[in-house]
Amino acid sequence: MTGSDNQPCTRDVIVVGASAGGVEALRELAASLPADLPAAMFVTIHRGNGPSSYLPDILDAAGPLDVEPAEEGARFVRGRIYVAPPDRHLLVGRNHIHVRRGPRENRVRPAIDPLFRSAAVNCSVRVIGILLTGMLDDGTAGCLAIRRCGGVTVVQDPSTAAYAAMPRSAIAHAAADHVRPLCTIPPLLAELARQPCAPPVEVPERLRIEALIAAQELHMDPDQNRLGTLAPLTCPECHGSMYEIRDDGFLRFRCHTGHSFTAESLREAQLEAWEQALYDALRAQEEQLVLVRRMAGDAQARGKLQQVCEFEQRARSYEEGAEIIRRMIADGPIGFLKDSTSRGTEQS
Repeated sequence: MTGSDNQPCTRDVIVVGASAGGVEALRELAASLPADLPAAMFVTIHRGNGPSSYLPDILDAAGPLDVEPAEEGARFVRGRIYVAPPDRHLLVGRNHIHVRRGPRENRVRPAIDPLFRSAAVNCSVRVIGILLTGMLDDGTAGCLAIRRCGGVTVVQDPSTAAYAAMPRSAIAHAAADHVRPLCTIPPLLAELARQPCAPPVEVPERLRIEALIAAQELHMDPDQNRLGTLAPLTCPECHGSMYEIRDDGFLRFRCHTGHSFTAESLREAQLEAWEQALYDALRAQEEQLVLVRRMAGDAQARGKLQQVCEFEQRARSYEEGAEIIRRMIADGPIGFLKDSTSRGTEQS
């Protein structure tokens, strides 16, 4: 088996994902990479959707490899770092790059899992996946995809990460071939990138489907069930039906329009929706309070004392309801439930 340049196939595709604390970690990684690294590196970090990105300049100044923003359709070359642009998924083909505005995964775009999954599907045993610092569990599904397709994964030692949740998740779900402190990852990459590859493995159909969804090359019909079992949950992004997916025990969800969530990111999204619903309810309560007070004043002016009493009673009810909602917002769902339980115990 040979590579695209008629040389023996080696691990010449390195994908890197990071989130919170990732800029400094990527700078340290780039600074220690060898100038003759025989692989192309692709970087996705979760960040805002501004019109431009500062990350390519930071990484370019930090180390010996040339760094550039990824561009749709460009052929990638070894010894260069490609960075995902804002609000676009960076995806890897067999020897070229895709930059697509596919559905958000884990509420972000660019996202780590689409990058890792596309490399696994299209480059198989050629892939090395690097997962660095970050919150929640992004990247675990992507690391599992890389391993399933014959690639190798390297996860930052959680004790050396600014935010340990992402590395810990990957380790807990057996998605890491190597767990290393950040300072030892560059020499490991240089070693792994020069190793010959094993024969490619068969890519599962589900991984191919998910890679095509991120690339906007496949749209799932709502009545199809090709990814998993239908879940009694709705998508926080589009409110569509969702399918439950299990990757070697790692729980994920994807809706029929393409949005994807790990269980942790779905829980975070639901908590945000819970808070937004409370603010909507608080606004409605306060608007009703203002309205009935106006109505009470009008009734007072017309000498309708019975109506005044009724409107004032309604106003007190709206005031009490608004106060309950404010307390729920201030305490959060868990705090409010604990507080309610303790009050109920005291009353009994």
